[in-house]
Amino acid sequence: MEYYGILVISHGSRSAEWVRLVDEAVGAMKVPQGIPVFSSFLEIVEGRLIQDGITHLEELGVTDIIAVPFFVSSGSTHLDEISFALGVKPEPVLPTEMKPFAVRARIHFAAPIDDDPDIAAVLYEKMKPLSIDPAREIVLLVGHGSAEQGFHQRWRDGLERLADRVRELGGFAEADTAMLLPDELPGAMERWRRYKPQHTVLAVPLFLSEGYFTNDVIPSRLSGYPHKYNGRALLPHPLLSRWMERQTAPFLERDHTEFGTNRWLRNE
Repeated sequence: MEYYGILVISHGSRSAEWVRLVDEAVGAMKVPQGIPVFSSFLEIVEGRLIQDGITHLEELGVTDIIAVPFFVSSGSTHLDEISFALGVKPEPVLPTEMKPFAVRARIHFAAPIDDDPDIAAVLYEKMKPLSIDPAREIVLLVGHGSAEQGFHQRWRDGLERLADRVRELGGFAEADTAMLLPDELPGAMERWRRYKPQHTVLAVPLFLSEGYFTNDVIPSRLSGYPHKYNGRALLPHPLLSRWMERQTAPFLERDHTEFGTNRWLRNE
């Protein structure tokens, strides 16, 4: 008999606030009654790592684990090593020190955020206060990015599609993207200063939670260029919980009209 459990995997942070926001989003998921959910982290958060989550779910009798990567892009190199360590793929694309996890349950690996329309709606809601005249504004979506071949293109593809969704939602004149790795912000800002100097660049961060990158790195790289930026990250927002629910839905045999809330978070 199959018994499903959900393992949400996030990066992890030394910031207790970062962890709290992720846990709140996971805890707000509406899943079928009796389905356990564990909020795990790739690193740093002691007692809440991926192996801790696997062990916890299996101790509950789970035979099938739906792993939900709470990452913004399929271009993340972390997803390469995580999927390898979970046994989803035989070998990682890039060398990794991560060892295969001890897992008996069947793993069902969901997709990361990429260009999800609900996430575009969250981005638009968070950056909308910056906008005064959309017809003369440029949305510049800023993500962490990757310099690794293949991963860079996946980052770019997702960013461009997501930026275009935000452009359509707000009726903005243009949409553009920039990664921090490699450093593409100066080039993007120079490009728009040259081609559309009368337009205002609205810089929008694509990060789960506010922190070092949104508060320090992006503002420092935007320094010296005319722009608007409020640094608001995706969390907190209820649509992040709805996104997680939709990632698990294809793997669950259930009546969509009967939801229960069952928060099997390790720290609760």
